[in-house]
Amino acid sequence: MRAETRHQLKQDRFSRVTIEAAEKTAHWTVEHRSTLIISTIVVAIALAGGIGGWYYLTTQDEKASLELNQAVRTMDTPLRPAGTPAQPDFPTFTSAKERNEAARKQFQAIVDKYPHTRSSDMAHYFLGVTEADLSDSAAAERNFKDVASSGNRDIAAVAKFALASLYGQTNRTKEAVALYQELITKPTNSVSKVAAQLQLADLYQNSNQPLDAKRIYEQIKRDNPGNEAGQLATQKLAELK
Repeated sequence: MRAETRHQLKQDRFSRVTIEAAEKTAHWTVEHRSTLIISTIVVAIALAGGIGGWYYLTTQDEKASLELNQAVRTMDTPLRPAGTPAQPDFPTFTSAKERNEAARKQFQAIVDKYPHTRSSDMAHYFLGVTEADLSDSAAAERNFKDVASSGNRDIAAVAKFALASLYGQTNRTKEAVALYQELITKPTNSVSKVAAQLQLADLYQNSNQPLDAKRIYEQIKRDNPGNEAGQLATQKLAELK
């Protein structure tokens, strides 16, 4: 799922890159992890290379962005088949669990060492992502909540989006609905109204509440005639018949 449109940002270059990363990472919780991570690596490289001379004014911030880049790369490190020996010049992991545990340690280190940087906010979010992937729902929830209460409105919205998905996956439908409705009412650059609507409708559909799902899909179709979101809503409505 993609947001229908992106608002024109009137912020500095760092903000544009950060929000793009946040928008992409939101979809990890509901779609294909590998595609997201590949996209995020591009953003992380921009953080590490392009932003240094523009926004980061201290060595602390530069180090944080570089370590964030490395941690995101860890999340996309290939897995090698069982019985295949490791190659010194080509990092791999033996399992997704091993890879996620390694990434989690890296993200936690960034959060601990650079608590007042924007890279730390992103690392905190990814910390929740890796914990969710490791089936540690309690830790993932705690970290998503921490990011959701941060001062960065757009990254906070991504964390709420991920938290709502986590609630939906753990049968906490009422809490998930409340978060999606909040995001619908107060959309951001990183999580648009239609993105939250589509996920709420999907939650209703998977929770055996077809009438509520239909109501939202019909609203999306009315508000987005002829574009991708409207077409998706039309397809979903056909499935509900």
